Amino acid sequence: MNGRRRRALLATVAPMLEPGERIEVTCVVGLSTVSVSRTAAFGVASAILSGGSMAAIPAPVPMYLAMTDRRLFVFRADPVFAKPVAHTMTIPRDGLVRSAVRERILNSSFVLSSPYGETALKIVFPLISRKERNLVAAALPLAA
Repeated sequence: MNGRRRRALLATVAPMLEPGERIEVTCVVGLSTVSVSRTAAFGVASAILSGGSMAAIPAPVPMYLAMTDRRLFVFRADPVFAKPVAHTMTIPRDGLVRSAVRERILNSSFVLSSPYGETALKIVFPLISRKERNLVAAALPLAA
């Protein structure tokens, strides 16, 4: 994450921090809760409805992730201007576990889950964010 994006994210997160809370990691990530089969079904349905002239596949919106010693903050990123657009979610780190890191050629990912919720969140890190991915993975325990 370049300096301009980092400064904009830090300025957005700062008013949300509790006394004594400190930011440990900031990075650009992709989030996914939609399965591959749903994405494929959407692409096939759009091709059928358009008579084969086009196929649409949903693309993930880039997100900013700020991890503190207590919580994870997620903001939707503006793709044109280097600033966070909207606060999407805040996840407490207490009880949060992750899956094993899944390495790919252009990115890597792991799935976060919490004992307090029934949904899991897949976080996809781009190739250039391997250092940040390792920091986040080291801070969260591996699910048993």
